[in-house]
Amino acid sequence: MFLKPQTGKQQQQKQEIEPALQPWVEKYRPKTIDDVSSQEHIVAVLQKTLTSSNLPHMLFYGPPGTGKTSTILALSRQLFGPDNFKNRVLELNASDERGISIVREKIKNFARQTPRAQAVASDGKSYPCPPYKIIILDEADSMTQDAQSALRRIMETYARITRFCLVCNYVTRIIEPLASRCSKFRFKPLDNTSTFSRLQHIAQTENVPLPPSVTETLISVSGGDLRRSITYLQSASRLSSSTQPPTEITSIDVQEIAGVVPDGVINGFARVLGVEIPNDDSMDVDDSKKSSLKGFDAVRGKVKELMREGYSASQILSQLHDLIILHPTLNSRKKSQCAMSFAEADKALCDGADEELWMLEVGLTVHKALSK
Repeated sequence: MFLKPQTGKQQQQKQEIEPALQPWVEKYRPKTIDDVSSQEHIVAVLQKTLTSSNLPHMLFYGPPGTGKTSTILALSRQLFGPDNFKNRVLELNASDERGISIVREKIKNFARQTPRAQAVASDGKSYPCPPYKIIILDEADSMTQDAQSALRRIMETYARITRFCLVCNYVTRIIEPLASRCSKFRFKPLDNTSTFSRLQHIAQTENVPLPPSVTETLISVSGGDLRRSITYLQSASRLSSSTQPPTEITSIDVQEIAGVVPDGVINGFARVLGVEIPNDDSMDVDDSKKSSLKGFDAVRGKVKELMREGYSASQILSQLHDLIILHPTLNSRKKSQCAMSFAEADKALCDGADEELWMLEVGLTVHKALSK
């Protein structure tokens, strides 16, 4: 009737996830700071801390998916090793409550504790294991103003035995007294070359055929967010392997998973509005049927078709904006008129306006501007 209490080792084995069931984002998270992609300056600076073991308070900021959390976790593991990591590192993310009570209780109690003696590494390696702990506050820009203010004194009082690393997307949301106590590290969006090589490495390791064109689509839909592109790659791999026989991953599959409107659909809509698509000989079947329709009737028919397909109006606006603004032959006057229409529609959609009506408004405005 009574179950035996589980030992710590049994609980740890239970919590561990099998590699086959593990998300690729976690499976391929950098183990050392040398594995961090496209952040050469930051890696070079942090490498010196491994030799000197002198770490200041740090503030990591930049777009999501650029390696901020992975970098500080990899640095902490290299400093303390796997055995001391749990005792020396406290990580709090956005899922935890981060009001002033948490700062005064949990963070303060951990910061004031004297670090335990260094345990012998079970893997046989030697680690610097400096005489301080690290507190990682992930997404620190979501902390309240009072919580950030209460953190200032704690950072100063226990600086000898505790280092803080604040991780955020928007550095302007960190109060200035807190930011001035930290060394700032700006993480830039990953360049396409680094993202391309990383995705190809993951695909080869997982035995997933990944053509270069599909990799470029992954990069474009993720917008420099490596974490998002790896998630899309794993979802596309599961989708392609679910069929019998397994099929190859295509760019259309990636766009569908990412919620991006396929290029053919956007190009078809743009042609109806009078935009010339360079290097595009493809024509939708529906376009040939409706070739007799002109002006208002053609635009209204195409908008109704897009809405029936269930595409997001905001996503259509975003992609249509990029297509027109980056168009090589349209002049600046026409582009500015189209941009004003996109801005008005985006504001209206954010306020909860009807998607079909505003897509029709945008379509007619763009058609009028381009037909002049």
